[in-house]
Amino acid sequence: MIRRSASSLVSTVASVAPSSAKLSRISLSKVETGNAQLKTSLRGPGRVLRSKSPDMVRQEIYGHLLTHYAISALICRAATEAGIDPDRVKFKRTVRIVRRRAADPAAFPP
Repeated sequence: MIRRSASSLVSTVASVAPSSAKLSRISLSKVETGNAQLKTSLRGPGRVLRSKSPDMVRQEIYGHLLTHYAISALICRAATEAGIDPDRVKFKRTVRIVRRRAADPAAFPP
């Protein structure tokens, strides 16, 4: 009975392993894409954090993460309303649009 349970467990793990490996590759790819978006599109290539104290560095990192989340949510909402896949919307282009809109004084009336 123990041998049978162990063999069924091994066969179950063996059948699940390929699909979980594919899932982990997809998840890892998404994480790497998010990191690249933070480093190059939001912050700019080669730029370092401006803060000097650990608390302010933490605050600056949270600011970057929240900005990334807000832009990603904006992309998802706009893509859903347009009926397209959110992966087709370019992050860098959305950042440029948001920066232009935020820099426009007419965008924020008194």
